[in-house]
Amino acid sequence: MDQKIFTIGLDLETSSVYLLCCSLADSGKTISTKNLLEIWNGTEKVLYDGLETLEKRNIIQKIISDRDVNAAYKLTDVKKWKF
Repeated sequence: MDQKIFTIGLDLETSSVYLLCCSLADSGKTISTKNLLEIWNGTEKVLYDGLETLEKRNIIQKIISDRDVNAAYKLTDVKKWKF
């Protein structure tokens, strides 16, 4: 986890999605919508909105998707983030 996540103006929910992504990655699990939904305690819409924001800012990158609601992501290096 990069501490910069707290200084780039993201809302609390999006920052929380990032923290969950980091937690999954640290535990060796795939960062996927399926795995995130299992541990996310907010609404699905807020989760998907957070993922979309993180992806637009290049904080995460979609690596595979079934073009429905299932996708897998990877964390990107902070040097590639869009502030």
